[in-house]
Amino acid sequence: MSATQDQSRPGPKTSIPVAILGATGAVGQRFLALLDEHPWFRVERLFASEESAGKTYAEAVDWALETPLPKQFAGLGVELLNPDDLGGLVVAFSALSPDVAGELEAEVADAGLLVFSNAGSHRMDADVPLIVPEVNADHFALATRQQRSGVIITNPNCSTVGLVLALAPIYRAFGLRRVSVVTQQALSGAGLIDGKLMELEGNVIPFIRGEEVKLAIEPGKLLGELMTNLGDGSLPEFEIEHAEFPVSATCTRVPVTNGHLLSVQVEFDEPVTKDDVLDAWARFQGLPQTEHLPSAPARPVHYLAEDSAPQPALHVNLESGMAASIGRLRPDGVYGEVGPKRRAWKFITLSHNTIRGAAGGSILNAELWFSTQSSELD
Repeated sequence: MSATQDQSRPGPKTSIPVAILGATGAVGQRFLALLDEHPWFRVERLFASEESAGKTYAEAVDWALETPLPKQFAGLGVELLNPDDLGGLVVAFSALSPDVAGELEAEVADAGLLVFSNAGSHRMDADVPLIVPEVNADHFALATRQQRSGVIITNPNCSTVGLVLALAPIYRAFGLRRVSVVTQQALSGAGLIDGKLMELEGNVIPFIRGEEVKLAIEPGKLLGELMTNLGDGSLPEFEIEHAEFPVSATCTRVPVTNGHLLSVQVEFDEPVTKDDVLDAWARFQGLPQTEHLPSAPARPVHYLAEDSAPQPALHVNLESGMAASIGRLRPDGVYGEVGPKRRAWKFITLSHNTIRGAAGGSILNAELWFSTQSSELD
């Protein structure tokens, strides 16, 4: 649990029954590790592939996390998903692979469940909120456009999260003209291959399929402004006016188990000082912090002043893996500017890709939904 757990606001009147879709994969396992003894959510059912269906979870899973398989889940039966048989469930946390997520998540939402998804299938849909809770909680309003009994809520790509947590405070304070980012992404971001993490020793792969596009387009939606179109005077219709600065991305896979490290260059609209940027990061917080949500970090971003920080081996689990750590803020020098104010700056940011960038992000989205959008809380 996070540092704010002992201050958390009252929870739901009763624990909320949830299912995990894609329960045996890397992100599915992380969901179960994080939901073990969660104060609000109670895991009732586990869904996975036909190969796993009919087995107990302990029999079906090749557990790959650093913590033991929680005993309460070991004996649960694994089922093949049937959207017509989801009675009694309220929430579905989706760790489904992209090749099946689009259709299955829509069917589960049509059946009346709140689907909190890690997959990229619906992220850029005009009626689907793409949420980083500290950044754009107001975007939940998009869900009113969905013609479903339930809703789909998404969190961004695992590398986008660390980037946007770092960009949001400085974008809103100073404006951005352009961003360039080179990622060094952990093996766990590739998922499981034959029950094990992808192997990569003594090598770097300078390409990850689909990642660069996601980094280029997702920040614009996340940092965009919620607009209300009253139309003909009927119920308001919401849409996002995307932030317009371009993002140039190069994505690489490196031999690190957990943690996506990003080298970021930014150009501001006007010159700013180092202290300006540091102050924006230091003051940054959002509704998860003011609402004292169970999974919320006390501080979403931490600046580490040491020259050698942040490092995945040392800092990836900062605030239980739910905070981004930033370091090495320095002027870019591309314009030949002198003095304390510079238009171009560069820095490093690190976040845990399967916690804040995947399962933990979805759980925090769900906590924020029930805190701000639902009558389930006292």
